[in-house]
Amino acid sequence: MGIRTDKAGTLGYDARNHPAKDTMKDKKPKQSRNPQKAHKKAPTLIDVAKVAGVSPISVSRTLNQPELVSEEIQQKVRDAITRTGYVPNMLAGSLATRSSRLVALIVPTIANSIFADTVQAITDTLAQAGYQTLLGLSAYDKHQEEELLKAILGNRPDGIILTGTFHAEGTHQRLLNTRIPVVETWDLAPNPIDTLVGFSHTEVGKAVGEYLLAKGYRRFASVSANDQRAVRRFAGFAAALRDAGIEHLASRTVPTPARFRQGRENLAALLDSGEVFDAVYCSSDTLAHGVIAEALHRHIRIPEDLAVVGFGNLDFSAYTYPAITTVGIKGAEIGRLAAEALIAKMDESTPSDGNSSRIIDVGFNILERAST
Repeated sequence: MGIRTDKAGTLGYDARNHPAKDTMKDKKPKQSRNPQKAHKKAPTLIDVAKVAGVSPISVSRTLNQPELVSEEIQQKVRDAITRTGYVPNMLAGSLATRSSRLVALIVPTIANSIFADTVQAITDTLAQAGYQTLLGLSAYDKHQEEELLKAILGNRPDGIILTGTFHAEGTHQRLLNTRIPVVETWDLAPNPIDTLVGFSHTEVGKAVGEYLLAKGYRRFASVSANDQRAVRRFAGFAAALRDAGIEHLASRTVPTPARFRQGRENLAALLDSGEVFDAVYCSSDTLAHGVIAEALHRHIRIPEDLAVVGFGNLDFSAYTYPAITTVGIKGAEIGRLAAEALIAKMDESTPSDGNSSRIIDVGFNILERAST
């Protein structure tokens, strides 16, 4: 028999009971019957050079220093890359050129469109300058942002764009130590890491409060998210009311990212609690939309019985019924200016040392519509 059982009861194969011609050592490996399933090596830079009919150094220069190569050779290399499917190792190339042509962009969320204009403008502006954008999501969490940065810095990006100025302890110094250009956005602060492009969230809140007071409203409520920038907007709003002698502000706080459902649920909770108010400030248009929907469901007229103000001027805000009064943010301008500032920093021969910070305030405006 060719089958034996060892002491542990495991089935095994005993070659002694089989003719020699059946042993594996006398058999030649079978070739795959389907050559297409055989593993193919990824094309290399040398493969591209052969197809293009140029030297490997010409391929390398086309990818990393195109200004040193004629347009004719560049076109040959591009055609060869397309034909071979070659994927350049940009990290390896950066060891020689000290440039990855990669910029890391970290935003809190893509769950709603509030950062969309900024992201698009950054991506477009960087692409025109020959840079690719790596997008990371921090989920409004400074520790998650810190972990993202640790992973990103290992790939040595040429630049970094962050949302906000509230970071984990040590992040500020770590970024300074890397000497990589950094631009922060969507905020204002006296001591940015490097360059800052944005607006004051505290001033946004104050402006909304003063606007509603000027319209004659005197009893207020708020539905606001709990991220740092929304908290500062709420603080500015409350400060404007206190300056006018109004101390009571019925408020509800929701987790980020804010959802339409949270607007409905929290207005319902405020109304059911017996609070009396004639104006509601919301930290986003998404929440404002939910508040309006709940108010109309309860036959509360907007704005005759209740005024509602949002933030962000999202794409639907002007088309709801009634249209939402909101705070207009120059998202695309923030993105363009941030990218341009970063490109200028990346083109400098001397890396940033944190002593040449630049603050660009793009401002904001209140867009009055039917909800007030």
